[in-house]
Amino acid sequence: MTSPKRNKAKIVNGPGGYILQDVPHLIDYLPDLPTYPNPLQDNPAYSVVKQYFVDADDSVPEKIVVHKDGPRGIHFRRAGPRQKVYFDSDEVHACIVTCGGLCPGLNTVIREIVSSLSCMYSVNRILGIDGGYRGFYAKNTIPLDSKVVNDIHKRGGTILGTSRGGHDTAKIVDSILDRGINQVYIIGGDGTQRGASVIFEEIRRRGLKVAVVGIPKTIDNDIPVIDRSFGFDTAVEEAQRAINAAHVEAESNENGIGFVKLMGRYSGFIAMYATLASRDVDCCLIPESPFYLEGEGGLLEFIERRLKENGHMVIVLAEGAGQDLMSKRMESNTLEDASGNKLLKDVGLWLSQSIKDHFKKNKMVMNLKYIDPTYMIRAVPSNASDNVYCSLLAQSAVHGAMAGYTGYTSGLVNGRQTYIPYYRITEKQNHVVITDRMWARLLSSTNQPSFLGPKDIPEEKKELPVTPLPDGIVDIPPVTKEITK
Repeated sequence: MTSPKRNKAKIVNGPGGYILQDVPHLIDYLPDLPTYPNPLQDNPAYSVVKQYFVDADDSVPEKIVVHKDGPRGIHFRRAGPRQKVYFDSDEVHACIVTCGGLCPGLNTVIREIVSSLSCMYSVNRILGIDGGYRGFYAKNTIPLDSKVVNDIHKRGGTILGTSRGGHDTAKIVDSILDRGINQVYIIGGDGTQRGASVIFEEIRRRGLKVAVVGIPKTIDNDIPVIDRSFGFDTAVEEAQRAINAAHVEAESNENGIGFVKLMGRYSGFIAMYATLASRDVDCCLIPESPFYLEGEGGLLEFIERRLKENGHMVIVLAEGAGQDLMSKRMESNTLEDASGNKLLKDVGLWLSQSIKDHFKKNKMVMNLKYIDPTYMIRAVPSNASDNVYCSLLAQSAVHGAMAGYTGYTSGLVNGRQTYIPYYRITEKQNHVVITDRMWARLLSSTNQPSFLGPKDIPEEKKELPVTPLPDGIVDIPPVTKEITK
């Protein structure tokens, strides 16, 4: 799959620096489409809800912490049902596809898309695409209805199957056209959403009345803009089981080390939140925060000190951390998977062996137990929190497609469901900001050093800025922060 060109942004400007980064609509290129009353107005479950339909001008701010004199900033279109829809229920032929790696909640999203289409909008024709993008032209489809999906949220994985790569835009759109599909729901990570963006552009170029909707999925929580991705809460909860086991092993042995490797190719959110939730972790290593092994201030010195203090310790490692250190000592790896992701070497095994070698070299007693729950974490069913979130994402996606919106991703921004243009979802990856408060909270919880390399630590003293005090308050001498090796 070639990299898509950035979608032409649809921007609406308003007073006070208001900016709406809007999503495409079918009438942008099919201006004469008829509209229909929303079936929800006659649905007994929804007709009693006051102000149920979303106002056309409702939007959600990307940032809620602003200066009182600053601009209103960037907003996204608020998700939810509209009074008018652009699809008659009898004409809708929807399909659902899941792509990329597994994630808790995939089946819940599938179930809720089917339930929302059938129960809210009386849609009867829904297909599941078997095996990811290549399933559009290489595999059979799976007819979906409420009975088929009734209990699937209780299972891990995806009933539709998934795969990486296999994206051929022309073949996919030809298949959509040949099957008479006019709503496409694509569940996947940033690579999958880039593919969805290309499909949408080809559909718009051909002038087809087809809504293309994305639901963001990544267990690493590395998709930008949105508050979090579904499955993340479950992953953190499951990671606790591994950390608890590591803590028991460490406590039960002389100079015991419980070593847990978690998912996190480029972003260490699972490791960070699991560490904060556990309170038993002594050291958390993530891709965003560099560390080194030997010498003063290195990881090995810290491990020795913590074992002398407590007699045991727990280390949590994200799979992408320390890859640079391992590459310097081992043959460089340039292989990629079908999605274009670099295949990482097992830094957990390498680092645990490095720790063992260090203690053996120094003739010190140490018992290390290595735990890798990677695929166990992503294969479980979603927990209660993620189940609710998956339901909201799916319902919002369906409401938007029925209202004629297309070329967008359904996502949570500042606690509100929104429609986000594809280019915002695919522009970058979300990373842990190690100068942010959340990472500071982790460091204070584990009491670990920052592990900055000697070259990264400035020698000079740095004075913190002093905020002027109001009249009548006694001034405090300025604090000087000295950063040393």
